[in-house]
Amino acid sequence: MNVILAVKQYISKMIDESGPGMKVLLMDKETTSIVSMVYAQSEILQKEVYLFERIDSSARETMKHLKCICFLRPTRDNVELLAQELRMPKYGLYYIYFSNVISKQDVKVLAEADDQEVVREVQEFFGDFIAVNPHLFTLNILGCSQALNWSPSSLTRTTQGLTAVLLSLKKCPMIRYQNSSEMARRLAENVRSTISKEAALFEFRKTDVAPVLLVLDRRDDPVTPLLNQWTYQAMVHELLGINNNRINLAHIPGVTKDLQEVVLSAEHDEFYANNMYNNFGEIGTNIKDLMEEFQKKSKSQAKVESIADMKAFIETYPQFKKMSGAVAKHVTVVGELSRLVSKINLLEVSETEQELACQGDHSACLQKIKGLLNGDKTPQLDMLRLVMLYALRYESHSNNDVSGLVEALRRKGLSEKHRSMVHAVLQYGGRKARGSDLFGNQDPVAITKRFLKGLKGVENVYTQHKPLMYSILDQLIKGKLKEGAYPYLGTGQLRDKPQDIVVFMIGGATYEEALAVHTLNRSSPGVRIVLGGTTVHNFKSFLDEVSQAVGGQPSSRSEGRSRQW
Repeated sequence: MNVILAVKQYISKMIDESGPGMKVLLMDKETTSIVSMVYAQSEILQKEVYLFERIDSSARETMKHLKCICFLRPTRDNVELLAQELRMPKYGLYYIYFSNVISKQDVKVLAEADDQEVVREVQEFFGDFIAVNPHLFTLNILGCSQALNWSPSSLTRTTQGLTAVLLSLKKCPMIRYQNSSEMARRLAENVRSTISKEAALFEFRKTDVAPVLLVLDRRDDPVTPLLNQWTYQAMVHELLGINNNRINLAHIPGVTKDLQEVVLSAEHDEFYANNMYNNFGEIGTNIKDLMEEFQKKSKSQAKVESIADMKAFIETYPQFKKMSGAVAKHVTVVGELSRLVSKINLLEVSETEQELACQGDHSACLQKIKGLLNGDKTPQLDMLRLVMLYALRYESHSNNDVSGLVEALRRKGLSEKHRSMVHAVLQYGGRKARGSDLFGNQDPVAITKRFLKGLKGVENVYTQHKPLMYSILDQLIKGKLKEGAYPYLGTGQLRDKPQDIVVFMIGGATYEEALAVHTLNRSSPGVRIVLGGTTVHNFKSFLDEVSQAVGGQPSSRSEGRSRQW
């Protein structure tokens, strides 16, 4: 159950099936992102792919000596563009791969356009999603709901992406969904309908224990995306923003040109792979070790006195250069994180957030928030996130002072648009919207655990929060997840404890939840969990999600099956 490996295998197969010779890879905007997330350009160049083009680019040259590998989403626009391409082909031969199911009608359109008989292959390869980590995927849809229900285009795209994940992992699952969410029920039904319609595609070898698809709704846990993060990957996304593994550092004073945009990919960066789930304190120590190792190697490289020394240096130069690049990149990123932590009062803000999320006493929390709102170091967005957390945590508290805190935000200069987000988050994920006991106020076991946790103290006050998803998956693994709250779709149900689980979060997952899944995978022998979401949130993107869900318009941004003419 590795989504990066699943997409990589599809792309390797596409390139290998075209045989030896120089090739061009023709993609659309979305498949360009899908490919770039799992393959470095240098890796694909080694497979004789020398040119990367977009099908919607009009400036492409005619190069008949190249074979063309097309990897496209099966959209109406792409079918029309490809038909135009086949009527006046720019390349010698075409090998066409769609990232999802394509209709027979569209295949007919392409067949009729292929007058010059340049097409050698048409197949469906189900890499129709963005693989972020081996156990994390996204569909890059920000704002999937409208008036707190699916926007039709987002529901269609999410169904396609989720069924593609199942096909690429070769899983025909039993489906469970969050009963309190109409959006979760509709997505579950759409996925089941697609599985029925494309039954031949889902005929995989039966396993002893059926896999499970669990569909959840972000509205049940609006707290997790509101929190600052302290593990490397999550912290970078929260403070700098990660977009398809890319981080923009152009705003950092004095940054060199080659570091204005950097790529953080666990597939191609050993330091990142080893540290993405480590907390900030550990990363500081590890980056110091990396620097020292580099300095030792660079000193040893300096002694180039003989022909043999030169030969040895040239042979190790690519690794040396790669290490040099990794050191410069991570020192720059960690340096900027460190600067921001002290500049924006992050330690105190984060400690207060954690108290609000986990166990805080009302009057103490209220005084802390007021103190942070009155201070000069707390950024406006952090003021807003604290008030939003307070509103969710103490929504039904008899002495809650939401209106007083919103007024304090106004005095601090926050716009009406931002202040309105406090009430928007209550509409989106307040007590009436949730099906779960998010803060453990009703469950006696949860109350006792919280009390004991408070007595013992916490090893790290900045990371004591665990997302709701963690306890849901923990119960699912143990066979204790309540069927009333998370029913099966259809008549069957699982008698054994599940082993392969795909969990999908409507409204966007977070890197904190990816860490929870990573932790469960490591601590549960025989269990393999993959997490997906309509997007991967930080606080800013979650504000957009809530705003569009409550009032605005949404903004969207397996073995292949052969199709014969």
